[in-house]
This record gives sequence, C-alpha cells and structure tokens, in this order.
Amino acid sequence: MTKHDADSLTIPNDWDRRGLPAWTYHSEAMFALERDNLFLTHWQVVGHVNDVANPGDWLGFDLQGERAVVMRGQDGVVRAFHNLCRHRGARVVNGEKGHCKGALVCPFHGWVYNLDGSLRGAAQPSSFGGLDRAQFGLKPIKMEVFHGFIFIRFFPGPQPSVAKMLAPYAADFAGYRSEGVQPLDMPHWATELPVNWKSVRDVDNEGYHVPMAHPALQDLYGRTYRDLHLDGGLNVSIGSFGDAPARRWSVKMYLAITERQDWLPEHLQTVWTYYGLFPNAVFAFTPESVQFYQEIPISPGKTRVTGRIYRQPVESRRMKVARYLAYRIDRDTSAEDQQLSIWSNESMLSTAFEGFHLSDLEYGLKRHHDSLRALMPVMTLPAAPPEAEIAARNEELISQANAQG
Repeated sequence: MTKHDADSLTIPNDWDRRGLPAWTYHSEAMFALERDNLFLTHWQVVGHVNDVANPGDWLGFDLQGERAVVMRGQDGVVRAFHNLCRHRGARVVNGEKGHCKGALVCPFHGWVYNLDGSLRGAAQPSSFGGLDRAQFGLKPIKMEVFHGFIFIRFFPGPQPSVAKMLAPYAADFAGYRSEGVQPLDMPHWATELPVNWKSVRDVDNEGYHVPMAHPALQDLYGRTYRDLHLDGGLNVSIGSFGDAPARRWSVKMYLAITERQDWLPEHLQTVWTYYGLFPNAVFAFTPESVQFYQEIPISPGKTRVTGRIYRQPVESRRMKVARYLAYRIDRDTSAEDQQLSIWSNESMLSTAFEGFHLSDLEYGLKRHHDSLRALMPVMTLPAAPPEAEIAARNEELISQANAQG
C-alpha cells in the first residue's frame, strides 16, 4: 500500500455528521465570498512544465474574473503573468494553450511583450509621450512548480508554499516520475455542469458511494479501496487491483494487458491513487498515466470540471493499451459522478431537504466542509442571512472568533 510520512487522521468516535446548509450552495453572496476568501487566495494547478516545453509555449487559465498566462521564456524559465495588456487590459493570449514566436502581440493595439513579460514596445510609441517601458511589463503572478506541476495563486493566502504543503505527496510523485510525464496529443478536457462547485467536490471527497455508483471501480479495486486523511487539507484515496477476477469488459481487459513497471516502487505497482488538495484539485495516478482534475466555479449554479492527462515518456505497446483501458474506466466513472453531482445539487433547492447525515466513510467530506467553515464562518449558520448582509455577518463571526482566541 502507499506509504506516507504522516498517518491517516483518526476518525472520532462522536462527531458532528451534518454538512453545509443548503443555502450555501445557491447564494450569490456566498459565491462572492468564496471567490475572495478561497479560490483567488489558494493554490490552483494550471498544468505541467512539459505543457510549455519550448520557448514561446503558453497555457491560459481563467478563474472568477482573473486571467493568467503561464509561459516559457527564451531563457527556458517558466513564468506566470496576468493575461492583461498594460495598455487597455485586453488578453495578450486567447485560449487554453498555444505558442508564440519570439514575442506576445496584443491583438487590440499591437503592444509587444517579450517572453519574459517585459514590454518590448508600444505601437506608435510617440503618441504616449515619455513612456517608460520598464514600468509596463506584464504583471507577474505567484507561481511554484512541484514535481513538474505548475501552481499559481492570484493573491496571498493561508496556504504555505506548495513544496511544504504537498510534502506528504513528494515521495509518491517522485516514484511515479511525475516530473518527466508528457502531455497527450489532446491532453485537455472540460465539461460544464449545472451545479454548484461544492456539489462536485462533495461527491469526489468520499468513497462510500463507490460500491453502488461505480461498478467499474468496484470491479477493479472496490474490495481494497480506502481513504487517508492528512493534515493541511490533504487526502489520499487508494485501491489495489488484481486481487480478484473481473466481470466488466474494460476491467477484465485492463487486468489482462497491464504489466509490471519495474521503475515503479513496489507499493505503487498495482494501485490507482488519488491525491486531493484543498479546495478543488485532485491528482490521479495509475501505473500507465497521470492526470489532474479540478472544479472551476463559474456561477453559484454552474461549474466547469476540467483537467489534463499525461503519459510516461517511454511506453510499450501494452502500456499504451492499458492507458487507453484505464481512460475508458475513468471516463465512465466521471460520467457517473457528474450525474450524482446534479442529483445532489438539485436537493439543495428542495423544501424537504434537511441536510446531510454523514457516515464514517464520508469523513473526508466532513473535513472539507470544516475547512470551508473555518475560512468563512457564515457557513455555520443553518439559515441564510439576507443576501445583502452575508458578507458583513461573515466578518462579524471572524471578529468574534479572533476575540475568543
């Protein structure tokens, strides 16, 4: 089984089994608080350094009104910037991924930026008087790389450095050789769901539903599946495969074709592992592939679920086939989770809904909700305050908590 420096937290004998109140899933004011207190102040994964392998390669990333571009410079350094021209704020790149030759050119008025973000020149520069180019480079965004994966944070927040935060994952990420993985030809996927982002995360944060809702995963590793709860908003889910004959075609074929990878540590040879990061990201590893997925909130009732998929740089034919079969299993699982998210989110608007009553097997969901309540204590209120008063009520509760130490 997967080894970690930190043991799984013990589930208390007696704990509050209630989840967040339903009103927090459809309030516009709550959504605004989450934007300012959660998403823009916490680390977000954008991609992998091999998504921007060459000078001029870039990735775009939009999140709740903020826009980022991650780009490799001519000097080989990967940097992150706000995706706004310093002239009028137009996007300097548009899309999820691309390449520019030597410079970025704003499509609005033609301002030109070097690949390190510095301003090369403005169109018709004499019309600006004494423009100091050094003062008008692209604005940088805090960025860190962990075992190849690129993280950004738009504003300072409570999380430590990525390296410190994800230290319990470091040995396994190294074991999977994540620093050297390569993007697939079509590595990016995304879908929009008519749900609040928390409904997606609620489903993904517990394995209690696996036996009933995910027949392929249950067939593959359901007998051994377990969750580990770590400090710092981290959680790991693990399932070992190959301990019993399979019934479903995709699982049966995967077990028949997958082969031992001698470069993998022994405890990662026959497992699928999922490494969760608060508030909205998961890294999923199999012996053949790596992916991350995350929820991007668009509105209180709309969420973009997206991610990127990678492979090892050297693959045998059997490994490629096994990766495809793993993708088939994962694709079906994702569709099942999406439907569960929709049904769960619908319940929040029903007058009959009286809240969650959680199992010990859903303790990961409880911990996620606790982390949200700690940041935004207005979520502890069972009834919704008036929309115009939610932000002020939240500040009042924070002040009370600070006064109490």
